[in-house]
Amino acid sequence: MSTLFESAAPRPLADRLRPAKLSDVVGQNHLLGQGCPIARMIDSAKLTSIILWGPPGTGKTTIARLLADQTKLHFERLSAVFSGVQDLRKIFETAKGKREMGLGTLLFVDEIHRFNRAQQDGFLPYVEDGTVILVGATTENPSFELNAALLSRTQVLVLNRLDDAALEELLVRAETENGKTLALDRDARAALRAMADGDGRFLLNMVEAVQAQAGEGDIDTARLTEVVQRRVPLYDKSQDGHYNLISALHKSLRGSDTDAALYWLARMLAGGEDPRYIARRLLRFASEDIGLADPQALGHALAAWETFERLGSPEGELAIAQCVIYLGTAPKSNAAYMASKAAARAAQNNGSLEPPKHILNAPTSMMKDLGYGDGYEYDHNTEDAFSGQNYFPDGMERQKFYQPVERGFERDIAKRLEYWDKLRREKGQK
Repeated sequence: MSTLFESAAPRPLADRLRPAKLSDVVGQNHLLGQGCPIARMIDSAKLTSIILWGPPGTGKTTIARLLADQTKLHFERLSAVFSGVQDLRKIFETAKGKREMGLGTLLFVDEIHRFNRAQQDGFLPYVEDGTVILVGATTENPSFELNAALLSRTQVLVLNRLDDAALEELLVRAETENGKTLALDRDARAALRAMADGDGRFLLNMVEAVQAQAGEGDIDTARLTEVVQRRVPLYDKSQDGHYNLISALHKSLRGSDTDAALYWLARMLAGGEDPRYIARRLLRFASEDIGLADPQALGHALAAWETFERLGSPEGELAIAQCVIYLGTAPKSNAAYMASKAAARAAQNNGSLEPPKHILNAPTSMMKDLGYGDGYEYDHNTEDAFSGQNYFPDGMERQKFYQPVERGFERDIAKRLEYWDKLRREKGQK
């Protein structure tokens, strides 16, 4: 219960606008709308333990508090950053006591991924027997950060970053709360939403900064950047954002969308990613997704990496951007990658077959007597420098692992392979 002095104390705009009911939460209609997961729980009066996964400022804490209100559960809040085993034990004991009196407990754990594996295991018996309904909040991918045992006892619900429409709705609510329109021209208003980067709480904090600076006339975009600071892009080099953005870069290149690839490159560099990591992944891409469709791609990727090593940042980043453009616009083929995997499967499936004796060297007389090298034809001494002999193991049928595509340099390779197949047939080889 707040005191008289606390009630009179100024409250941040984000706190004053905190929704009083679930229908007031913006941007999460896929969870809260009619027939959606949380709405179904409320309608059936069967609340189960859940993990709310989403970016900051999307309503995780608010949803947990309102769930407790609407299901008449005692609300306990805990931060994994500041709490330990002793705090958990106290809450579980209190929850047991309330349960004996017929009152359930909703335990909201903010940043639940911060608890170690042993601490996460501590939740299991109390979640299983219903002592608490657990609502965990995390900004990190639960499949990486939470125990499998805990995940199996909870339902993961994904919250979206707030889109432009949701952020505009928050701006309108802020104006209604303050009784006046924000002193922003149209472009500055759009820029303010963009600067929030999907974080509703951050948007409302910027609104307060704009209100504090409001004078005569509307604030334009140039003035806005002086009044408020842009939100630092969400990017954790060791966590989910790291893998999501490199995946986006790789798949944009594979799809030959060079402009999208440049955007994801810029996002990674702005987030502080090590350019060497990006260069290593570009080298892999050149081999895996371009291959012999453009044999120069591998060299370009290596050159970009070496250029960055010599120039450093930021000058060397241009070489990486140039490499992204080259790889994005190059013809694509995964034929070499697929051929390598197919050959590996064949090697595993066929065991330790010996090479045919005619292609084995015979450095000793005994090996000559055993037939090593017997019948070998030196290809350079044959017509077309092609003997057409069999080089697969005896007892293993000839297989075709490499299937070049009709793109880039592999067109020429396909013609060579077709020509050699023709000669092989003429010489009686299959």
